Amino acid sequence: MKKTKPKKIQKVKTGVVIKDKMAKAISVECEVTVKHPIFYKYIRKQTVYKAHDEANKAKAGDLVKITETRPISKTKRWRLVEVLRKGQKGGSP
Repeated sequence: MKKTKPKKIQKVKTGVVIKDKMAKAISVECEVTVKHPIFYKYIRKQTVYKAHDEANKAKAGDLVKITETRPISKTKRWRLVEVLRKGQKGGSP
């Protein structure tokens, strides 16, 4: 009888695109709030992920959904699933 590995559940995160200047890649900043174990104060933590964007459809400021995938390059371990909301065109000065 052949044993099969159970499928690994892929992680899905939402975040804002902060850089889109790379070819077929974007930098996505995801933010989480965690409770401090001693002071019980909520702290915001940001993490930047490099994600693969095959069609180059995400631009800076867009809200996107990314999912975990196999290693694509040295730093890319995430893949763009969809653009949830388009960002502002002008941006802040």
